Amino acid sequence: MAPRQRWKLKRYGRVVPGSREEGGMQPWEVFEANGGKPEIVLTIVEPGYMLVLQGQESLDTIPLLCGSDFLRVHQKSDNLMFRVTVEGESRMIRMQFEGSCRAEAVKECSSAVDKLTEYMPVTTQDQAPPSHNQPPADVSAPGTQVAHLTIQYKKLLYCKQH
Repeated sequence: MAPRQRWKLKRYGRVVPGSREEGGMQPWEVFEANGGKPEIVLTIVEPGYMLVLQGQESLDTIPLLCGSDFLRVHQKSDNLMFRVTVEGESRMIRMQFEGSCRAEAVKECSSAVDKLTEYMPVTTQDQAPPSHNQPPADVSAPGTQVAHLTIQYKKLLYCKQH
């Protein structure tokens, strides 16, 4: 039996290219599958494309065969974070997986990671404990998580160089 290649998402966010908020941060455009809106689905199709659809609308199409120089993927709990770099310009994308509970959402995310690793490496991070004012079911804003990931990555690079 072939591995499943379709997963429901609770939330999908992407940085809005070319725009800036106060303080220089790029704003996030967030899509959610609630309030009567169509479900958001991540699909991986052969010959190596990742599609994100909400109902009949395509939110994103990303080629997976371009390699890890073009696309970097990181899993944290029930989230996948992507950095796509094309012609020197980077985009960030975040997907939060659907599940009846957090453990099921993490399992769904891990299933998608299994499929993505057929195309490229995916880094993972053990689930970090929530901060003292954040219950386990809540998830911080996408920009905060990606910024935190970027800072951690830069620290790692610095430590390896020195």
